[in-house]
Parts: sequence; structure tokens; C-alpha cells
Amino acid sequence: MLAPLLSPALKRAGVRHAFFTREGGVSEGVYAGLNGGIGSADNPDHVRENRARMAAYLGVAPEKLLSLYQIHSANALLVDENWPLSARPQADAMVSAAPGFALGVGAADCGPILFADAEAGVVGAAHSGWKGAIGGVLEATIERMIEAGARRERIIAALGPMLSQENYEVGPEFEAQFLAEADANARFFRPGAKAGHPHFDLPGYIVHRLAGAGIAEIDNLGLCTYADEARFYSYRRKTHRGEADYGRLIAAIVL
Repeated sequence: MLAPLLSPALKRAGVRHAFFTREGGVSEGVYAGLNGGIGSADNPDHVRENRARMAAYLGVAPEKLLSLYQIHSANALLVDENWPLSARPQADAMVSAAPGFALGVGAADCGPILFADAEAGVVGAAHSGWKGAIGGVLEATIERMIEAGARRERIIAALGPMLSQENYEVGPEFEAQFLAEADANARFFRPGAKAGHPHFDLPGYIVHRLAGAGIAEIDNLGLCTYADEARFYSYRRKTHRGEADYGRLIAAIVL
């Protein structure tokens, strides 16, 4: 059985969406569960079946569950047609005002963010790790939504599971990039157990960027991918264990 997580705010707005967990899939080994990662080395038949199950949950045909070739960019696309998985465009966010498309982003520690202006009938999905967040992918998604007819003050943004500050140790050069952007970014770092290796608050920084972009309703599920192996894949957990690969979680939204 699939066990996706829902945003209370998006649910109240009547917007179909899902932050899929790893529960309910057919993948095995390090991918065990609902791996939706086209770029993973998982059995392609397993990935196709997993994605078909996600599409069925969302009420769309499998080919209408769209994914991107994610590159940690600020590229946001306006979508009105589907594309084959073998020809995924390079971008990290999608927006659509066309019904029937499930906009899906993959993540395994980075932030999956779903957006909706239910009144205008415009939805969006963004993949936001630290590079995308500081580079402007959230703001780019919002601007594309406005171009499609959304109004900034009506947009809901929901943050899915991602790496929490408790488990996000970084180096001094990482912190320096954020302090170079703004001294106030120091509040997103706290000392860690290792000297010179603070912990970064990715969800807190994403919320800060969304609020700065004029989004009034921000729904943070507050769940950590690293800490909950039963439900979530995690790139960092895979790295710490020296595993060869990892699965990808899919977050998707549809009109």
C-alpha cells in the first residue's frame, strides 16, 4: 500500500498532491520500496512499476507523471505538454495551468516543494537543495506561476521531507557562501560536535526565501529524510554507509 504524506494546507485547498514515501513499491535492496528515481541504477522495470503506482494514486496516466533532469539550478519551466522520460529537460522546477499533468520532483535529502494557487488553477513543483535555494529556484517557480495567472498572495507552498539541521553537518566554506550573501544568514547555522563544522538549517532557509518572496501560507511538514529510514531515502545516509546508490522520493502535484 502506498502511504504518501499530504500537506494540510494543500488538502484544504482541494489540490491533489502527494509526498510519496518509500512505502508501497516493488524495488529491492538499497532501493527497497517506492523508488521513483529514473537516474538511479535500480531495475528499470521496478522504477516503471513504482511510478505507475504513483500516477494511479494521482489519477493520471503514467506518461503524464513528469520528471526533470535535475541539475541544482534555478531553471523553472512552464509545462503544457508531456515529454518522454528519456528526453527530460534540464531544470529543477515546473509550473502548469493545464489539467492532467502531475508535476513530479525527485529528492533524497534536498527539499521537494509543492505550490498551488487553487483559485487560479496553477500548480508548481520545485527541487531545492542548498544550491537551488540560494540560486533562486523558489523565486523562479513563483514568477512562472504568476506568468501563468497565479497571484502571489494566494500561493500556498508546502515543504516535504528533507535533511534536517540536526543531520546536516557542513564545512566552513559552505557557511561562508551564505554569509557572503547576507550576514543575517548566520541564523541558519549552529555549532556542531566537530569544531568548524556547523549544522545548516535547510528547511528554515527555504521558508525564509519563500517568505521573502511574498508567500504568506507556508506549510512545512518538518520531517527528516536521514532520520527516518523506514519511510525515506537519504543520499547522506547512503554516503555515510558507503552504499553504491540510493532511491529517490517523488513529490508531485496535479490539477
